[in-house]
Amino acid sequence: MDMQILPSWVTPVAIVFVVLSVLCAAAVAYDIYGRGHRQPVRIMEAVWVLSALWLGPFVLPLYAVTGRRRSTRWQAAHPGAHAAGLPLAAAAGGLAGGAASLVGHVIGVPLVLATGLSLFGVDMFAMIAVIAVLAVLMLLAFEFAVRGHLAREASAGAGLGTALLVAVVTVVAFDLGMGGWMLLLHFGGYMPPVTSVSFLFLMQVGIVLGFITGYPAVALLLRRGTKVAT
Repeated sequence: MDMQILPSWVTPVAIVFVVLSVLCAAAVAYDIYGRGHRQPVRIMEAVWVLSALWLGPFVLPLYAVTGRRRSTRWQAAHPGAHAAGLPLAAAAGGLAGGAASLVGHVIGVPLVLATGLSLFGVDMFAMIAVIAVLAVLMLLAFEFAVRGHLAREASAGAGLGTALLVAVVTVVAFDLGMGGWMLLLHFGGYMPPVTSVSFLFLMQVGIVLGFITGYPAVALLLRRGTKVAT
C-alpha cells in the first residue's frame, strides 16, 4: 500500500493542538485539585483531565457548565442551581468513553506493534479490537464506580449485566466514528508513524469522531435510566 503524503498544514496544527490539550489538562486538574472543585464521584476527576488530552480547548466550556457545577464546592456557593439537561448530561456522560479510548490507544497501539498481532491479516483490525476490549473493561469498572453496583444492587449479577451493557453499547457506538476513522487513514495510506505528533493529533480527531457517534447511544442510555448521569 502506497503511503500518501499528509497535507503540510497537519503537522503545525497537530503541534498546536497537542500543546493546547496538555495545557487544558493542567488547567482542569488545577481547578479540581487546586481550587477545590472536587467531583462527587472521584473517578470523574481523572475522566475530566483525560478528556482535555483529546478534546483540547473544547473541554473547557463543557467542564465549566457540567463538571465544575457538579462539585460540592460550586453547589454550596450556588444553592438551588438546576442540574444540566439531557443534552449536556449526555455530552458529559460520553467523556468516559473518550477517556477509555485514549488509555486504550496508549496501551493497545504499542502492544499490537510490539507483538505483531493481526486480525484477518491486518494489524489495524487487531489494533481496533484490542483498544475496544480495553475500553470495555475500563468502562465496566467506571460504571461500577459511578453507580456503586456492588453496594446498592440487590444482585451483583444484575449490576454486572447493566454495567457491561452500558460499556459495550458505548464502545460499539464510539467505534463507528473512531474505528472508521482509523480504517480510513490506514487503507487510504494516510496513517503517519506512531512516533509523530501528527499521529497523536489524528488519534485525537478519531476519539472526537467516536464521541460524536457515541453521543446518541449515551443519551438513550441516560434517558432510559440505564446509565447514571456523571
